[in-house]
Amino acid sequence: MGRIVVGTSSWADPGFIKTWYPPGLPARDRLQFYAERYEGVEVNASFYAVPEVKTVERWAQITPPDFTFDVKLHRLLSRHAAPIESLPPQLRDLADVTSRGRAKLSEELEEAMVGAVKDAIAPLEETGKLSALLLQLSPSFSPKHHELAELAPMLQSFAPRAVAVEFRHRSWVEGDRLEATLAWLDEHDAAFVCTDGPQGDAPTMMPRVDAVTSPQIAYLRMHGRNAEGYLKGKSVAERFDWDYADDELQALAERARALAEDTGQVRMMFNNNRDDLAPQAATRMRILLGQDPGPPAGPPQGALL
Repeated sequence: MGRIVVGTSSWADPGFIKTWYPPGLPARDRLQFYAERYEGVEVNASFYAVPEVKTVERWAQITPPDFTFDVKLHRLLSRHAAPIESLPPQLRDLADVTSRGRAKLSEELEEAMVGAVKDAIAPLEETGKLSALLLQLSPSFSPKHHELAELAPMLQSFAPRAVAVEFRHRSWVEGDRLEATLAWLDEHDAAFVCTDGPQGDAPTMMPRVDAVTSPQIAYLRMHGRNAEGYLKGKSVAERFDWDYADDELQALAERARALAEDTGQVRMMFNNNRDDLAPQAATRMRILLGQDPGPPAGPPQGALL
């Protein structure tokens, strides 16, 4: 079976900064503290801005040799609205700008952004600490308005790095289109991101589909199961407010083990980020999987299964 790596979708989420880290811990020490307890993490800040190389160098320096990062790709690459100020300064002149100050994605700008990301993540690659690049597509990226072929140049440019693709419009995985979607990802050696989230008929509520489309990795992201909060919440904490119960974690563990039978590594990242619910769930999952949860952190971690 492949290795199952458990972590959270950030080490700097505002919610568990207040409740999980020791009081008074400096911000610069949070990643090192986190890495003593988990083997991997998603970089969320890279969605909003391409990180500086010196910043990434420090991430590599202060984490253990076997600690790994999944880097979320910039929002422009994932077809979200991106203010021109979110682009690296040297690339802003390449972009046409909307009346609302948002950069328009073009082939030239996409190629330049991919290059900027590759430069930024080089320290992680050099130390063997880059796991995957996470492409969290906009909900507006739907079969009605887009084709998967649009993503091919970007995937080719990032190759042979692992790219995990998370769809946020359910049409990609419904009916006959599911097989075609998975086949396309398989052909392009991209990992399908399996999710655990609220269930319903809304276009953005993704069914629980598990699939392995890359021999390198499988990916499972936990968004919680708060349907009302997901649809009506005005903040991230409201949308992903969910305390996973023991039986739910048991079922997630079985999903991860099944994925691990068909690939070298499973990335299992908790995004139920109200307060410290994500690190609590991640710690409980590590115990459930028979992994060392590391030293305790913050308040009691809830039930330990």
